[in-house]
Amino acid sequence: MIRLGILGSGSGSNMQAILDAITAGTLEAEIVLVLSDIPNAYILERATRAGLRTGLIDCRGLTSKFPEEAQQETAEALHQSGVELICLAGFMRLLRAPLLDTFGGRILNIHPSLLPSYPGLNAWAQALEAGARESGCTVHYVDAGMDTGQIVAQAAVPVLSDDTAESLHSRIQIEEHRIYPEAIAKVAAEMRRD
Repeated sequence: MIRLGILGSGSGSNMQAILDAITAGTLEAEIVLVLSDIPNAYILERATRAGLRTGLIDCRGLTSKFPEEAQQETAEALHQSGVELICLAGFMRLLRAPLLDTFGGRILNIHPSLLPSYPGLNAWAQALEAGARESGCTVHYVDAGMDTGQIVAQAAVPVLSDDTAESLHSRIQIEEHRIYPEAIAKVAAEMRRD
């Protein structure tokens, strides 16, 4: 059973999907630590209600940067908890060393587009503005770039003629919640083989 660490900045719906898959027995994993850089993020409330260990990432008052000291502290907390695989679930800061050094090749992210199209923020709105006929979501390994790591899994979602940013995002999230646990199971199986 793989030990997961979850990093999130928002509502934690993808963490909940992972937890639901574990509870349903479709994902052999254990969430051992949930960390957020936002003190009142709903992901922390979800995790606390589920009886999971939680913690705050101190980003020294910076709103978007992830300072090296904070990354070092985060890496240490994850390592001390025995985390084998990190799953970003709406975590809105770019990872660099030392997190990438400590957990290189063992960090996953889910992104709301069919990468390499529409990296970065509000990918569903980017797809709509570009007139795309389909969008979707991608689970990928995290590297030093923005949404540039090796792709693990993708799911396509058609863009409908009457879609708004909210309606498209909502349909993408349904697919996110389906493929993220599946991708984690796939990566966990590959890690066991190595």
